[in-house]
Amino acid sequence: MAADQPKRYIEIIRAVSEMIQNDGLKSGDKLPSERELSDRLDVGRSSIREALRGLELLDLIETRRGEGTFMKATSSYKLVDLLLSFVLKDEQARKDLTETRRIIELEALKLACERITDEQIRKLDTLILRSKKEWNQGDFPVEEDYRFHKTIVKSCQNVLLFHIWKSLVAFNKEAIKESLERSGRPPISIKEHEQIVEALKKRDSEQALLAMRLHLQNSRF
Repeated sequence: MAADQPKRYIEIIRAVSEMIQNDGLKSGDKLPSERELSDRLDVGRSSIREALRGLELLDLIETRRGEGTFMKATSSYKLVDLLLSFVLKDEQARKDLTETRRIIELEALKLACERITDEQIRKLDTLILRSKKEWNQGDFPVEEDYRFHKTIVKSCQNVLLFHIWKSLVAFNKEAIKESLERSGRPPISIKEHEQIVEALKKRDSEQALLAMRLHLQNSRF
């Protein structure tokens, strides 16, 4: 991804976000179509589609098959606007954002060691199996990687922490793909995921944190 592309992507998310606020849309309201958004903001439909996907990751909108795209929690826009303003500043700001995401993920993991359910652990095992299948078929398990970390953070049972994490990762999800595309990285990443899950199964906070720190360091995002 070219250096200016993430910035452009975030600018479009912000433009769509501002348009939603200016139109006074609230929870349950339907958003304009991709074509209308494209015309109003004077950007391509593919860019609009990516921006909407980002807002959906932030849990601000939802897409209903055959119906369209609808608003969800409008109160979260203050946090999103703050992060958008921050991440657009400079390279140091983006490094700070990455550092903050790592801090949140490690703190969430501490709580997860106490609060994760058996069902969530089974989900992590399933995601690891799906990651192996994707990689064996020659595909990068980007979505499985994202859902793995999402499941762990969600299992900490702190809703605010979870939504902040989602906001941070939504602006940096492309970095997951770039990390996995490095030569030989996918099988190592999957092995690191297995080590994290084994520690979670034992409720071993110290071992889980060691495994996660190593994983985040090796992932470089």
